[in-house]
Amino acid sequence: MDLYLPFSFTTFALILSFVFLFLTKWKKSKAANKLQKLPPGPMKLPIIGHMHLVSSLAHRSFRDLTKKYGPLIHLKLGETSTIVVSSAEIAKEVLKTQDPTFAARPGTLALEIISYNHTAISFSPYDDYWRQMRRICILELLSAKQVKSFGSIRND
Repeated sequence: MDLYLPFSFTTFALILSFVFLFLTKWKKSKAANKLQKLPPGPMKLPIIGHMHLVSSLAHRSFRDLTKKYGPLIHLKLGETSTIVVSSAEIAKEVLKTQDPTFAARPGTLALEIISYNHTAISFSPYDDYWRQMRRICILELLSAKQVKSFGSIRND
C-alpha cells in the first residue's frame, strides 16, 4: 500500500531552498540598510521597490512623498537606490559638498558588460581613470586639427 503525497520530495526541496534563499537575501539587505545612513522613505515592495508609488507625473508623486517624509527621501526604484531632494538649500549643499559621490552612474551588470568592465568613458565611474580618459579625449579628439578635419561632415 503506497502512501499518496500531493508533492514530491523534489518539489518540497525546491520550495524549501527558495524560501531559504529569499530569507537570507532579505536578512542581508536588512543588515546592509541598517549600516547605511539613508534618509526616511516609505516601505518598499520586493523586486519593484517604490516604483508603484511613482506615477506618469513623477514630480507630483515626489511632491506628495516629500510632504509626508520630508525634503530628503530615499526610494528604491527596482534595484537602484535613489535619493530625492526637494529643497533648494539641501540640493545646493548636496551638489556643492557631495558632488563626487553623486557624479557616477549606478553600476549594473548590463553596463558592465556593454562598457567592457566600465572602460568606456561614457559608462565609467567618476574616478582617476575617467579623468585620464577625458583628458585624452579632449587632447586627441577635440583638438583644433581634429575639429577642422570633421568640418565637411558638420557642414553637410
